[in-house]
Amino acid sequence: MKKLLFLLLLAAFIMGCGQSAVRSEFWQHNTMYSSWDHMAFSWGGFRNPTAEAGQMSAEQNWWGIEVPYVPGQ
Repeated sequence: MKKLLFLLLLAAFIMGCGQSAVRSEFWQHNTMYSSWDHMAFSWGGFRNPTAEAGQMSAEQNWWGIEVPYVPGQ
């Protein structure tokens, strides 16, 4: 019985992760980073972001789908 419950939970987890990957459009791109600037920021620049990094992110479209902020959730 424990094995069946474990397998059901594992299947639900895998399906949830798969749906998240589809929605994020991760698999539609041939690279993980949109540019070398994006990679440099992701590997270390995020610790001390600058206005220049914010401008590059907007110009090079570093971010995927927008996640709206809902207060209280």
